[in-house]
Amino acid sequence: MVKATTHTVIRGGRMIDPGKRQAVAADILIKGDTIAAIGRPKMAAPQDATMIDAQGRLLHAGLINAHMHSHGGLARGLGDRWTLELLLTAGPWLGGGRTVRDKYLSALLVACEMLLKGCTATYDLMAEFPTPSVDGIDAVARAYSDAGLRAVLAPMTADISFFDAIPGLMDRLPPALRREAEAFRLAPYRASIRQMKKILHGWSYDRALVRPAVAPTIPHHCSDPFLAACRDLARDYGVGMHTHVSESKVQVIAGYQRYGTSLTRHLDTLGIVGPDFTVAHGVWLDHDDMQLLGDKGASVAHNPGSNMRLGSGLADMRGMLERKVNVGIGTDGASCADNQNMYEAMRLASFASKVQGPDIERWITTDEALHAATVGSARALGFGDDIGRLAPGCKADIVFLELAHPNWMPCNDPVNALVHAEDGTAVHSVMVGGRMVVENRKLLTVDLATLAREVDAVRERLQRATRPAKAVCDRLEKVVGAFCPGLARQPLHIHRYGANHAH
Repeated sequence: MVKATTHTVIRGGRMIDPGKRQAVAADILIKGDTIAAIGRPKMAAPQDATMIDAQGRLLHAGLINAHMHSHGGLARGLGDRWTLELLLTAGPWLGGGRTVRDKYLSALLVACEMLLKGCTATYDLMAEFPTPSVDGIDAVARAYSDAGLRAVLAPMTADISFFDAIPGLMDRLPPALRREAEAFRLAPYRASIRQMKKILHGWSYDRALVRPAVAPTIPHHCSDPFLAACRDLARDYGVGMHTHVSESKVQVIAGYQRYGTSLTRHLDTLGIVGPDFTVAHGVWLDHDDMQLLGDKGASVAHNPGSNMRLGSGLADMRGMLERKVNVGIGTDGASCADNQNMYEAMRLASFASKVQGPDIERWITTDEALHAATVGSARALGFGDDIGRLAPGCKADIVFLELAHPNWMPCNDPVNALVHAEDGTAVHSVMVGGRMVVENRKLLTVDLATLAREVDAVRERLQRATRPAKAVCDRLEKVVGAFCPGLARQPLHIHRYGANHAH
């Protein structure tokens, strides 16, 4: 990324103060990539400072996406009535046939969307089959660097296929279809660990902008030796660890059947749960799980849009906050949540809490939703307090909203409006690390017209290349679509009681 000029001063804007729920007139002085001072209008600034006129603009800290999948960019809109398990079944079709260039384009596409919609950092769990590759990860990291978006890049890895991970599912497949499913088996875990070690050891990108992490995809899709090896890698290289936990009821039941305890509790027995650990979704976490996560300083990436889109359920964000869990907010991937709009994700986090019961004290407030989508997500990404706030010492990741836009007429409570009224259409400019990457609604780092032409050509090629995989997935869907809902209809307490009784 090109370095910003030594000093920049933003004058004439109004800055959201979440604590006071006001939009206060303020100037911001930036030195390099960091906010040096925030003061009253016309505050002193070095004579050589570059001046940005923010008259008529509302400023807020860049939103931070706590969980998404860049490989979903090229698979946007390919499915409708999918549960999580049907989405996983479709994985070889959705992500098949990808070249290294395709992986770059898919990440660049979602990076552009996030920047244009006020998001300045993301936690990306991208996937490659049958194991992560150095070239593939480098392509995705380069896409984020080229776009100018901060990212934590955690390649999803597993050593147990979806069909083997759900007890009884492989046995339900007819012999011919079982042979097809067996082709989806993943590489032995040692091969994936070797690849991950190469990626971590050879990381060449500025970690203040693009950093690596480790992501065993779903606990019961990974053998215990594999999970332990991922844990050790994360510790050895000082990076975060992120996995999908209790996203669907099927996952929870599979976990009890396999481990005799909850997925969270099992991960804790392996020494994985801690301050650098993030749970994705957590829809079906029970209060004991939440308490464990809170006690250990772990995070949950709450993805309300995807959870509703896939019929997974409504996560109890209030229960998590009560138990001191750090909660961030994410969009999930474009193949299962369709857009990467963090304004919408905040709004849905607020709304999802309000349909779970009439007790308004348990509803998520707009300042809690905003805090989760900024400060909470920053901590989940491992950036601590460096991003997610507009304050001296923080990175200058700033979104400029157009106050003359209908979304902001009138500007009453700006926190309520940011969460409930803003949808990304009022984004005027976006700064990441003191550098403008979006200005006057135009992305400065990527030629979108060229990107659109290349993406459309890739779409046509992938449609042809993945036709056989789609045919297999369509046949597998019929079995998965009958078996997994049947499993999910079982009362959860039967599995909990059986597990506890057995011990």
